[in-house]
Amino acid sequence: MERVFVSIGSNVDREQHIEIAIDSLRARFGKLQLSSVYESAAVGFDGAPFFNLVAAFDTDGEPAEIVAALHAIERRCGRERDAERFGPRTMDLDLLLFGDRVVREGKTVIPRGDVSTQAYVLCPLAEIAGERRHPVSGDTLAAMWARLADGAGPLRRVDIRSPNLARN
Repeated sequence: MERVFVSIGSNVDREQHIEIAIDSLRARFGKLQLSSVYESAAVGFDGAPFFNLVAAFDTDGEPAEIVAALHAIERRCGRERDAERFGPRTMDLDLLLFGDRVVREGKTVIPRGDVSTQAYVLCPLAEIAGERRHPVSGDTLAAMWARLADGAGPLRRVDIRSPNLARN
């Protein structure tokens, strides 16, 4: 079994789509560990702010299977993958870490580069897995977040009152 970390983000009907994604992830992968939900500005385009969080789960699947399942959940939320790269998202699910594996297969790159560069990914990831080491740099996620936090754009923890977002 491998511990997998997935980022979840939405800036269109945010609460509704995040709930659908959480329900779908639980139905497919079982018990989830969830970070807090954070609000952040859109990156790369002018748009409504995003809600972001990270989910972790254990799997005996392979990265390609996980990515296919994530894409299916995005479609369930109305995501169109042929839309412009930087634009509004009903749902954006990205495979961040897959155990300690380093994968470069086609479009699948693990660990995902956003882990090192984007506050909206690294903050919730460090919250639930701060002592985990980045498989390439060897740094703990908490140390990486401490370095990035000072120059990061504003993140605001959001309290969404939903039983679907129970954190464990």
